Amino acid sequence: MKRILIVDDAATVRMYHRNILESAGYSVDEALNGIEAIEKALQESFDLYIVDVNMPKLDGYGFLRELRGENISQVPAIMVSTEAEANDQVAAFKAGANGYLVKPVKPEQLLTHVRLLIGETV
Repeated sequence: MKRILIVDDAATVRMYHRNILESAGYSVDEALNGIEAIEKALQESFDLYIVDVNMPKLDGYGFLRELRGENISQVPAIMVSTEAEANDQVAAFKAGANGYLVKPVKPEQLLTHVRLLIGETV
């Protein structure tokens, strides 16, 4: 079973994404910010990260930059944000994101991106 880590400080967003992903058969874990996410990524292996931009302690950009610098197996990450400007997407890709979605994300949109990035047929 593919494992996905949701990194978002908003409980409602984590629950929304968890429900979509678990109903599609994925195993889901959660982190409240980038610091907690780095700790989990160093202890466990995941197949994909779904990362919010704006979080306390360590934001999504900082998390991805740190993650990409670690000597661990690198897996895809989808940045999910309310920020819809082109420069926000550019910043996400520069930090190490493999995809970018604008909140609120529709369930099918999320699942299509997840399946593409972890190599499953869409």
